[in-house]
Amino acid sequence: MKLFSKSGIGLLAPLAAVLFSVTVFLLDPLSMQALRNAVFDQYQRWYPRPYQAAPVLIVDIDEESLNRLGQWPWPRTRIAELIERLRRDGAAAIAMDIVFAEPDRTSPKAMSAIWKLPPDVRRRLENIPDHDDVLAQTLTGGGVVLGYALGQEMDSLLPAHPFRVVFSGESALPFLFSFSSAVAPLPKLSDAAAGNGSLTFIPDADGVVRRVPMVISLQNQPFFSLASESLRVAQGQKNYIIRTDAQKGRGVREIQIGDITVPTTPQGEIWVHYTKPVAQRYLPAWKVMAGKAPREKIQGRILLIGASAQGLMDLRFNPLGTIMPGVEAHAQALEQIFNGAYLFRPTWAGTAETVVIFLGGLLLCLITLNASALVSACLTVLALLSLNLAGVFAFVRHGLLLDFVSPGLALLFIFILGSVVHHMSSERRQRWVREAFSRYVSPNRVQYLVEHPDQLELGGRRQECSFVFTDLAGFTSLMEKMDPADAVSILNAYLDQMLTIAFRNGGTLDRIVGDALAIMFSAPVIQPDHRTRAWACALEMHAFAMNYARECNAREIAFGQTRIGIHTGEVIVGNFGGSTMFDYRALGDAVNTAARLETVNKQLGTLICISEATLSGCPDAVVRPVGSLVLKGKTQPLKVFEPLLESGEGRKGPLRDMVYENAFELLQKMDSRAAAAFEQLAAERPHDPLVLFHRERLRTGEQGDIIIFKTK
Repeated sequence: MKLFSKSGIGLLAPLAAVLFSVTVFLLDPLSMQALRNAVFDQYQRWYPRPYQAAPVLIVDIDEESLNRLGQWPWPRTRIAELIERLRRDGAAAIAMDIVFAEPDRTSPKAMSAIWKLPPDVRRRLENIPDHDDVLAQTLTGGGVVLGYALGQEMDSLLPAHPFRVVFSGESALPFLFSFSSAVAPLPKLSDAAAGNGSLTFIPDADGVVRRVPMVISLQNQPFFSLASESLRVAQGQKNYIIRTDAQKGRGVREIQIGDITVPTTPQGEIWVHYTKPVAQRYLPAWKVMAGKAPREKIQGRILLIGASAQGLMDLRFNPLGTIMPGVEAHAQALEQIFNGAYLFRPTWAGTAETVVIFLGGLLLCLITLNASALVSACLTVLALLSLNLAGVFAFVRHGLLLDFVSPGLALLFIFILGSVVHHMSSERRQRWVREAFSRYVSPNRVQYLVEHPDQLELGGRRQECSFVFTDLAGFTSLMEKMDPADAVSILNAYLDQMLTIAFRNGGTLDRIVGDALAIMFSAPVIQPDHRTRAWACALEMHAFAMNYARECNAREIAFGQTRIGIHTGEVIVGNFGGSTMFDYRALGDAVNTAARLETVNKQLGTLICISEATLSGCPDAVVRPVGSLVLKGKTQPLKVFEPLLESGEGRKGPLRDMVYENAFELLQKMDSRAAAAFEQLAAERPHDPLVLFHRERLRTGEQGDIIIFKTK
């Protein structure tokens, strides 16, 4: 499989990302919870629950009620009157989203202790029934559920619990939200009420009320919420049946309250699917007190008495992004129960999401490490869209809360890391191919094509370039005397270093012919200093070739000397060939001239010949004139020079060979003294090939510096 061709790190990085993503998901940090809740909230904003009439109504202590009936707190006698009016109109149950934890401060006895009154007036006030007693008496009429708040401060008196709890399966208490204290109604009120329900929500870290607990644990005993108690009292029931999941350790499955079975989370909560605000849910308290509330809106319903007035501070955030009275969460929970419209976060949801991350991550590893960037990106986008559409579909059609956004982000992370690894691997392969290709083509040519792929087309352009041609003397005869394998090894070592020198100086390989090299400068990349580059390259090649020949000779290998020709001129540079194959090279007279300059070294006895066209761009070059050469097939003479090298090595030597130049000047002027000058030079320099060459010319009667070559 192609995957296993990747490096170990290339494999491990995406796999580590899969395991990291799964681990983070299972640890479920606060940030992950916040993201998941945000996803569920967005589902609700897109698809809020349509409002359906249910036997639930909020008797609202709103701003208008406070204006008409007086500021809060109202006397308990007024609360009693409100209860009596609702009971008279046939309310099935009346639930108070109010905690009556302290005595009524407006009771006559309480006021008499504050006011300075005559004794007889004080006695009469004390004989008036206490407001809390009046409310307690009203509560004994049945059908009323009082509220209490939960806390963790310290142990406290428990509210009255006129119900029985039956567990079907293992005890649910270990799974419930646990509290140690309660702010309960006055005992006389709690005992008189038909039920007492918790008003406390368990909001998430962002303060949003998404779930309503139906049952909680208070001092290790099961107690129930205002919504649960309202359902029980409305049906005239005494028992709760709590069923835990058949699989041990899975928590609560459902709560049966009379004829109603409520499926819950393992912690005994229900997810609330909120509707947009609707006026039909509310009945202002002042209308009830004024007798203006239609009886049909009250009869047979559960009436939740709560406050929407902002001054009473009972306001909560819901997933729709709006603020609501706290009592509305209880009301909407009851509406869902009556209409059977539940939201579920299945117990298998976390497992399914983890499997999506693990298997999806492994699949993405395979795709990103092996497919092209476009294919892997398209497949990843398709996978993410499919996951999110699946989550929306599950919510809309089945009321399931599945979070595929968090796994989607994990998969995106895995895709990005896999893509980075794939990109790095591709770059590594490209570098390898480029380096390998550079062994066949010049590195600067390869780099240029990578950066300018548009240049991979037939055609050329006219420009000035410099050329260095080299050839190895006597290598053909050496091949005949040596084992071919040894000869090839020696030649390869020689060519490798010669090419390294050429590339180091920015040259482009034009061709290799046997042991001969053709190097060009200023193509494909324009090099304003191409003349000096060619000059430096030739000198460095010469120095290496001399040392290499000496080393070979010391091993009794008759490795010959390297001859070099350097010339500059205008050529056509580009890709030449056909549709099947083409070659990048330079065509023009300058190429042929450089090649001819290399060959004339053999006749001149020199090792390097450089033309005036190249020398004009090398101000620091130290040379001596060779002559004006008319190469075979040419009609115009070409001024050619030889570098002055110290013992054939390096560039350092005398600034100028004045003795030779003086003799050459006589030769150039066809002065009769030229012959004597070169005879004397030859005597002084018996191993100077160029001096010997001119001496022989003069001996045969030739004059002047123009040298005509009839052979290549």
